[in-house]
Amino acid sequence: MRYPQGGGLTAERRAFREHIRMQAAELFALGHDNAAVAKRLRVSVRSVQRWHQAWEHGGTAALESKRPASTPKLSEALFEVLEQELAKGPVAQGWPDQTWTLARIKTLIGRRFHKSMTLSAIAQMLHRHGFSHQVPARRAVERNAEAVTGWVKETWPQVETPWRRSGPGSASKTRPASR
Repeated sequence: MRYPQGGGLTAERRAFREHIRMQAAELFALGHDNAAVAKRLRVSVRSVQRWHQAWEHGGTAALESKRPASTPKLSEALFEVLEQELAKGPVAQGWPDQTWTLARIKTLIGRRFHKSMTLSAIAQMLHRHGFSHQVPARRAVERNAEAVTGWVKETWPQVETPWRRSGPGSASKTRPASR
């Protein structure tokens, strides 16, 4: 099961699954068949078959949880340093404008920590730590809230096309004028 924050299983979930596998090992030792074990533990028969094969070759130790599938490239301490660097802004890092992109963050990670990460891994890491590519952290100092509100109320309705037509429509996609 994957988690929406981009990680694998939590330590508690890994321990729970290991407990299920240990119960399966006890049932294998008692001579239960794979289908009965799957039904009793409420797991798939295919999983039980894999566990049984591992148990036959390596015993109970083969069913123990190893460790997390992957460790993050940046530890929490290094991510805090990255956060401080991001807070300084792109201009302080040598870019001409105030826009952070994943490519720029990748370059910053390479320069600062001598590590290489894919753009998708960077996006997942930032998302996992609460960053969003859609919402800026601060509003521009020059922003005029009254002008924005006025534009939304007065100008935008004139620019926006109506969603529905005022007259009757046509079901024909090729010749809308014909009925």
